[in-house]
Amino acid sequence: MRHVIALDVGGTGMKAALVGAGGELLHQARRATGRERGPDAVVEAILDFAAELRAHGERRLGEPAAAAGVAVPGVVDEQRGTAVYAANLGWSDVPLRALLAERLGGVPVALGHDVRAGGLAEGRIGAGRGADRFLFVPLGTGIAGAIGIDGRVEAGAHGVAGEIGHVVVRPGGTPCPCGQRGCLERFASAAAVSEAWAAASGDPEADAADCAEAVASGDPNAVRVWREAVDALADGLVTALTLLDPRTLIIGGGLAEAGETLFAPLRDAVRRRVTFQTLPPIVPAALGDAAGCLGAGLLAWDLLDTTDRKEETP
Repeated sequence: MRHVIALDVGGTGMKAALVGAGGELLHQARRATGRERGPDAVVEAILDFAAELRAHGERRLGEPAAAAGVAVPGVVDEQRGTAVYAANLGWSDVPLRALLAERLGGVPVALGHDVRAGGLAEGRIGAGRGADRFLFVPLGTGIAGAIGIDGRVEAGAHGVAGEIGHVVVRPGGTPCPCGQRGCLERFASAAAVSEAWAAASGDPEADAADCAEAVASGDPNAVRVWREAVDALADGLVTALTLLDPRTLIIGGGLAEAGETLFAPLRDAVRRRVTFQTLPPIVPAALGDAAGCLGAGLLAWDLLDTTDRKEETP
């Protein structure tokens, strides 16, 4: 059966799948990155994992994978196939596409950014299905974004399009590791809410999920922390709406797991802020933590489609 390898590499773990032509998941697996052993060990773990997936496909599906897609964090040069920089993985300028192609016997390999790959999947087969323009914003340790346009995701001229988490929403506010002060992700990410709620509740182990539960039960301190995060997020999203005018706004990541505890006040806060802008539907992501892996599979199939069309051209 014709299939592709899909790999989604995170800071601590990797998710992988063999994906059929219809998007069906034929095999799934997970593995640690081994980042504690250094960046070279992470690269070797990715290559070994991909090789094992290829062997599994050949053994169980009757043929090796026709292509591979890999999604990684950090700064990614998709055109050159290079993982430029990832602080969590400790690497810089890794020619990952070439290394994977060599390990996999020369098959086509697509390299993409993890959030953009997740956005691609949400846009095509998830919450944004049917929308010609969408913005996907996952709220996790940080806040990133994927700008969807006509079935693809815009990487930008330098591979960093969509970094909404570094829009300044509170000038002069909390310092951000990026070098600015008052960035959106310092107020509205799951990590930021966890930090604020741990301080407010006096429990150093408390996190954003605990805060959401406390909000639902009416705890005034939790309501204050949550409102501040929602207000900051609404400010950032309205800036994005003004610039991009998306048809659909998709919110994912850990903070979105709070459901209507997040979405009800967020929709109200954004609605209060828009003036001339058209307010799009604000919807939860549909694919969960499988989005990045599914997106990597879509990148691989897109690569094959392009290759097949070139071969058919006389």
